[in-house]
Amino acid sequence: MKLSRGLAGAVVIMAMGFTANAAFGQISRGDRYSGAPWATRSPVLAQHGMVASEQPLASEAAVEILKKGGSAVDAAIAANAMIGLMQPVLNGIGGDLFAIVYDPKTHKLYGYNGSGWSPKGRDLARMTAEVEAAYKKAGMQPKAHIPPVGTLPITVPGTVDAWFALHDKFGKLPMNEVLTPAINFATNGFPVTELISAYWKANMAAFEKNKGLIEESDNARHTYLIPDAQGGHTPAQGEIFKNPDLANTLTMLAKGGRDAYYKGPIAKTIDAYMKRIGGDLRYDDFAEFHGEWVDPVSVNYRGYDVYELPPNGQGMAALQMLNILKGYDLKKMGAGAADTLTAMLEAKRLAYEDLAKWYADPRFYHAPVKGLLSDAYANERRKLINLKHANPDIGPGDPRLHDGDTIYLTAADKDGMMVSLIQSNYRGMGSGIVADGLGFMFQDRGELYSLDPKAANVYAPRKRPFHTIIPGFVMKDGQPFMSFGLMGGDMQPQGHVQVLTDIIDFGMNVQEADDAARWRHYGGAEPTGEPSTGIGTVEMESGFDSSVKAELVKRGYKVVPGTGNFGGYQAIMRAPNGVYWGASEMRKDGQVVGY
Repeated sequence: MKLSRGLAGAVVIMAMGFTANAAFGQISRGDRYSGAPWATRSPVLAQHGMVASEQPLASEAAVEILKKGGSAVDAAIAANAMIGLMQPVLNGIGGDLFAIVYDPKTHKLYGYNGSGWSPKGRDLARMTAEVEAAYKKAGMQPKAHIPPVGTLPITVPGTVDAWFALHDKFGKLPMNEVLTPAINFATNGFPVTELISAYWKANMAAFEKNKGLIEESDNARHTYLIPDAQGGHTPAQGEIFKNPDLANTLTMLAKGGRDAYYKGPIAKTIDAYMKRIGGDLRYDDFAEFHGEWVDPVSVNYRGYDVYELPPNGQGMAALQMLNILKGYDLKKMGAGAADTLTAMLEAKRLAYEDLAKWYADPRFYHAPVKGLLSDAYANERRKLINLKHANPDIGPGDPRLHDGDTIYLTAADKDGMMVSLIQSNYRGMGSGIVADGLGFMFQDRGELYSLDPKAANVYAPRKRPFHTIIPGFVMKDGQPFMSFGLMGGDMQPQGHVQVLTDIIDFGMNVQEADDAARWRHYGGAEPTGEPSTGIGTVEMESGFDSSVKAELVKRGYKVVPGTGNFGGYQAIMRAPNGVYWGASEMRKDGQVVGY
């Protein structure tokens, strides 16, 4: 089975085995007194500050940071540190981070790209040779695709760099106070939730299955298994888990700042470990790395200015989709109607073909951003859509004609600062590699390089890979409207578009847009070099009408039941009177806390 970025979380989720609640007999959910009958709950409302994350303890700890006088950035960092401890199957300080911050003092949006680069000492020829050797050593058929585990997909983690850059610019409380909640929980332990327990078990099983590709596994087992007579087990729901190694690492950061990670004892430990196990990352790769402040890019969708970050991330795909959809009266078509879904699916397919061709690290490849986001280019691409049937032959366009599994959280404070933050290890728990005594796993983001020398996203030394994680932000009439995100591999741009159209076109509130049924399309061209598989496959949740699914099949789509791979959404909307409206993902453990 081809493991595309679109299936980054699917491998883990499908391994869980979804089952019906047959044990509960002939009973299902109750009725709601107000709001949409299918919605799970009302939005959370608060005046002074709010945090929406997918870990209740993280949301609560972050709101306490706000109450102590911390900024929204302080709260976001505190929540991220907590989630890296409590949901290591999705993120941590071995991964990367992107953020968009609205600053009420300057009335501006600031973007930060905290994604790391590849080793200086490994060029394309060496990477290609090492990929082939790794597959052969593992007894697997070599392929022109970087493995999802082991040292080869590891790039320098950018999360800690991003924390301190954001904190230096927008923080109020000292970093040791911001990181104290995560340090305390890592030391004293916390109960693992149902969903994360299932992810954890599936991820560790997947590492065991692919152990031939992982150079060293004892550290990961030591860090993430609870000792028992059988050699250790993953934590069950409600079982207490501690990570003293991570507590020590976070304490070093609280005391020594950014340099403790990139130039001090942490970087030196990683350098020695990589040399011992045969990895290519070196001390200089960390010491010379810095993330960067970037300008968010935007399109106007029916009076709302929607912002994403430019490549090397995939956020512009959401903007391209919205530009194409502006040519349709979705409100008149109706939410969940066959014509609406056809327009969205074809817009997604068109945008993702461009994504696979044009999106890459801008330090190495100049993507025609202005052309890709122009109305003229959207009008041209829209001509390829026929609402009566799927286009069997979609490829990338040429915008130069017009232009010469992951976590998301959001926080807002009493001053009006709003933060949209997303952070990930990429595929599930990451690479399977944990350096000696540090308590965190390295990401496997480098799997997303292409090995095709002609590709924009081709591997190169000190290059950042194509990225799936994207924070979103919406402005209305020059004022902040919504900080939002929806994690989950290539579900993210298509998920962004679905929740935005639910709110803007169909009038749903911020929580109803989360709870509404979602679709996910996969099978298009990949930035790693794999070609399109034609029209592809559409997963659809059960909330869509069966007659609509049947009509889509008539139009040429392969429609299959959903396997749970529909992302995780959090959002905070700011009303004109200053009240925050928060929403959290009902498909995960999410919680909004405000005060």
